[in-house]
Amino acid sequence: MRLRYILPALLIGAGSALAQETPIVHDGEFEFLRAQFGEAWDAQDVEVDAKLTEIRAANGGKPPNFLYILIDDVSFGQMGDRKMNYVMGIETPSINQLATEGMSLMRMYTEPSCTPTRTAMLTGRHPIRAGVEEVKVALVGEGLPTSEVTLPEILKQVGYNTAHIGKWHQGDIEQSYPHNQGFDWAAFPLHQQVQLSLMIPEAMRSNAMLGYVPEGQNNQFLLDERFKPYGLVTGVEAEAGGPALEVDMSAGEVWTQAKYEEMNERYQRQALEQLERVASEDAPFFLQYWPLYPLNFVYPDQAISRNGGFHADKLQLLDGWIGDLLAKLEETGTADNTIVVLMADNGLMYHYEGSSGLNQLIYRGGKTQHLEGGVRTDAFIRWPGVIEPNSAAGDIVHVSDIFTTMARIAGATAFIPRDRVIDGIDQTALLLNGEGNGRRDYVYVYEGPVLRSVVKQEFKMHLPAPGQPGAAAPTYNIYRDPREEHPLVGYSLWAGASFQDMIKRHQKMIAKYPHSEIGKGTPYEGIENLRPETELTRDVFMSWQ
Repeated sequence: MRLRYILPALLIGAGSALAQETPIVHDGEFEFLRAQFGEAWDAQDVEVDAKLTEIRAANGGKPPNFLYILIDDVSFGQMGDRKMNYVMGIETPSINQLATEGMSLMRMYTEPSCTPTRTAMLTGRHPIRAGVEEVKVALVGEGLPTSEVTLPEILKQVGYNTAHIGKWHQGDIEQSYPHNQGFDWAAFPLHQQVQLSLMIPEAMRSNAMLGYVPEGQNNQFLLDERFKPYGLVTGVEAEAGGPALEVDMSAGEVWTQAKYEEMNERYQRQALEQLERVASEDAPFFLQYWPLYPLNFVYPDQAISRNGGFHADKLQLLDGWIGDLLAKLEETGTADNTIVVLMADNGLMYHYEGSSGLNQLIYRGGKTQHLEGGVRTDAFIRWPGVIEPNSAAGDIVHVSDIFTTMARIAGATAFIPRDRVIDGIDQTALLLNGEGNGRRDYVYVYEGPVLRSVVKQEFKMHLPAPGQPGAAAPTYNIYRDPREEHPLVGYSLWAGASFQDMIKRHQKMIAKYPHSEIGKGTPYEGIENLRPETELTRDVFMSWQ
């Protein structure tokens, strides 16, 4: 066994002992559950450790690799199911195949929008704890702070190669860039698809973006030429410890739909290239691919799907790209020891429902909303020889659980910080033993900094307005009323007090471990080749800070 794998192997065996000596700080609701089920979980953890050791030994002492694919703004049911493919008029055969080869997580909860979900996955914490509250579009001088400990930083401690390709959206300051948050190599846009696929002339002509492109109106009484964002950095590439460089963009060049399509194609090529690279090296790898598609706001010259909507069509295109990536994984010979996770970050961008081709389907609501349609997404996980193929789990999982679970599987639990609340729950037992072995039956759902709803088992309470008692709060049975349209007092009368107790336990831990502040700084520092117009927009932004 190579030396680099000895420490992780020892950490797996010592996982339970380490947890008992210096336990991870979890939220009050988890500790409430642990008081009831802790002994059974501890006994099960001994079996989990033995199984992980056995799996590692069968792979030459090497821990599993991770391929994590996070798709933007796709609601539950919109991929991975042949029946729903026919309902929507799109085909996702590659994702459907992945679903049949692994486990479908039927109650995966995310955050209501992309930046918070990604923060939760990276840190194992509700984003509000890191000061991350909302999605940002243009310059803000904010981002994920250095003080947060990310999953790739933890995996680096036990010898993993790490790479990130695609959407990042964790801030425009140097400390928040992926190559400064645990990734050895990264290719990513500084902002997101509002800039890249909406703030373009073609989106104005398709009536998707209003008021931004100058030629859309005559600007007769314009005074402030700095009101509309301009000169923003597009895509950059970087290695850990080095500067970032903007790519494929010249001084004075206008960003267009063609540039956006080229960026998506480049990220797909780089995902294949990086997979081939990390798979050829001796170390285990964590490869993260966060595509920009299906977000796109211009109709193609010729639709490839029956649906034809500008999001739906790109989802079908992306499915083919994912198939190519999974085929490349097979070619590298590492697929049998690679855990593949594919999921969406939140529900559809319902603001464009109809023209986008995506729709709310089963659950009501979408992006930015605490409704099930905003925070319930498809999620599939494949682990050959470990997870039973074509299985499903109705246990509740939150996106933050990925952090803690991957750390456990990699033998890196000891490197999870113990000085802050970790919301992610270790769900390794669920993956190894199947449905019914989850350790979460609750979720707190925030919209920005505001706690908007609480889920417990099949019940969900929308927080009452200030001054109203819990017994008057709208409460739903998600099985009976998945669209949250019929609150029944028969639920809230008995559940109001229990939900209030859950909130009090949550608040007590916030008081004990206050939220951190978001990182602050000068935008675009650490990028060597800023265009003149970018330097100007940064100077103007900083002039009033």
